[in-house]
Amino acid sequence: MKTDGLAFREIVHGSAEYAEALVLRNAILRAPLGLRYSAEDIAGEQGFRHVAGFLDGRIVVYGQLKPCAEANWLQMKQVAVEARSQGSGIGRALVAFLEALAREAAATGIVLHARESAAEFYDRLGYIREGERFLEVGIPHWKMRKAFP
Repeated sequence: MKTDGLAFREIVHGSAEYAEALVLRNAILRAPLGLRYSAEDIAGEQGFRHVAGFLDGRIVVYGQLKPCAEANWLQMKQVAVEARSQGSGIGRALVAFLEALAREAAATGIVLHARESAAEFYDRLGYIREGERFLEVGIPHWKMRKAFP
């Protein structure tokens, strides 16, 4: 898939764009596991930075940054790339955009919980695995981190 014309921007929690992003996230991250987002899940995302990538007027990729328990670190969460765009470079572009936002916010770096199926993707982007594999939403994950120079 061609990524020319891909544009990233922050979207507002509770907006129509946020609702569109929830549809994408549900299709990619939750429905395959037999899960859905609850009202509490959605309400808990207020105050996060929500980023969507738009191509031809539709959201094709999404991710968020939230404050982390570790001082000056941010946590990247809920990264979702539409199925037909996976492998196109859109996910890599989203991570670069989120890292730039984190640097602008003077973050020390980013931590994330990568699904085992996505851990090699983050390995290639310079994220380091920490500790042992663990279960989250019923599937194996790795805690990963990338410190900024």
